[in-house]
Amino acid sequence: MTPAHHQRGGAAVAVLTHMDVWEAGLILNLRHWCTGPTGQGQVRADYDRALPVAEADRAWHAFDRLVRTLVATATRPMVRHDLSCTCAGSDECVFAHLVRIASDGHLNDAALIATLLTGPAHAEHIAVLAGEVGTCLRRIHAQPTEPAIPARDVVRMH
Repeated sequence: MTPAHHQRGGAAVAVLTHMDVWEAGLILNLRHWCTGPTGQGQVRADYDRALPVAEADRAWHAFDRLVRTLVATATRPMVRHDLSCTCAGSDECVFAHLVRIASDGHLNDAALIATLLTGPAHAEHIAVLAGEVGTCLRRIHAQPTEPAIPARDVVRMH
């Protein structure tokens, strides 16, 4: 662990592989977004691959506004782990929990959770954005994948 992991908000409190896929993806998107324009482009490309053009544009802008607003109004710098790290820090888990609770429709609770990261003046707006982001991500990850097509001319031994 680097010294940043010892800062308030950086303590490892979860493991990405033990989280719902959409929540782990949300944390990875946050990490990518925080790396700058290249990482933000990767997140945008993920939305573009998963959704129709107009919907992808709306979803990306909601995610971007959510993270920009959080970062701009945070009471202290948000701490994140490295892209390759398999654990999730407390700030990252608060972020994921905020999005989960908001997308469950519990906006008052989500606003309270948002105050762990930002000031109360911004909490309701952030809760609404978080609900939009979470609803979209849950829908993306609930989409059935294309059925596997068996390979031809392949013999299965066992």
